[in-house]
Amino acid sequence: MNDDIVVNSALTIPLSELSFRFSRSGGPGGQNVNKVSTRVEIEFDVRRSPSLSEAQRQRLLRKLEQRLDSDGVLRIQVDDSRSQWQNRQIAVERLVDILSEALKVQKRRIPTRRTSASNSRRLEGKKRRGNLKRGRRGSD
Repeated sequence: MNDDIVVNSALTIPLSELSFRFSRSGGPGGQNVNKVSTRVEIEFDVRRSPSLSEAQRQRLLRKLEQRLDSDGVLRIQVDDSRSQWQNRQIAVERLVDILSEALKVQKRRIPTRRTSASNSRRLEGKKRRGNLKRGRRGSD
C-alpha cells in the first residue's frame, strides 16, 4: 500500500496520520471469526492534522460535525469482508470518499425567474380550482 492517500488534487494525507485498529469481527465466517481480527477501524484526527490547510480544516469540521467525536476525530469501521487487508482497503476508500465529498465547494445557486407561460398556467389552475369550489357553494 502506498504511503500517501490522495483525497483530491489539493489534499494528500500521509498514512502516518491515520491510526488503524483491528479487532474480531462478528457475523458469518466460521472459525475465522473466532481466530482472526478482521474488523478495521480507522481514526483520522481532523482537528490536529498537519496535512490540512486551515480552510480545509474548518470546512471538514463544519460538514462532518455529525461524524466527528468531541476531539475532532473521524472514525470509520469496516467489517464487510473476511479479509483484514480487504477491510483495510475498503476503510481507506470510504475515508477518501467522505473527505472528498465534504471538501467539495457547492456552487452558489443563481435564483431564476418563472417564465410568463408557467406563471399564467399557475394562475389559470388557481382560477379553475376557485371556480370549482364556488360551484360547490349552496345558493342561500
